[in-house]
Amino acid sequence: VQLQAYGGGLVQAGGSLRLSCAASVVTFSGYAMGWFRQAPGKEREFVAAIRTSGGTVYADSVKGRFTISRDNAKNAVYLQMNSLEPEDTAVYYCAARYGSSYLLTRQYEYAYWGQGTQVTVSS
Repeated sequence: VQLQAYGGGLVQAGGSLRLSCAASVVTFSGYAMGWFRQAPGKEREFVAAIRTSGGTVYADSVKGRFTISRDNAKNAVYLQMNSLEPEDTAVYYCAARYGSSYLLTRQYEYAYWGQGTQVTVSS
């Protein structure tokens, strides 16, 4: 399984970015997916997750600003980020686990990880 995250970049505070994660798998619909981020000097933290059925959960810090979605026909998961803040600056990682229908919010629950994409929000 390979995950390729892309779409990061430099944006001003208040702006938007859309991250994408492409998965090289056969049955993408069977994977629970998640986004995590790691800011400089901090531990990696949960951002959002989407279950196989499409249900979602978000970290409190991004609730109402970020939206996770998936397109099973394209083997992709997305993270739409609006109203970005300098505190959102981090490397963003997508993660996957096959065979779970739950909303997974902990790093150890995921088996596969992408390489990360940098998001920088300037004030």
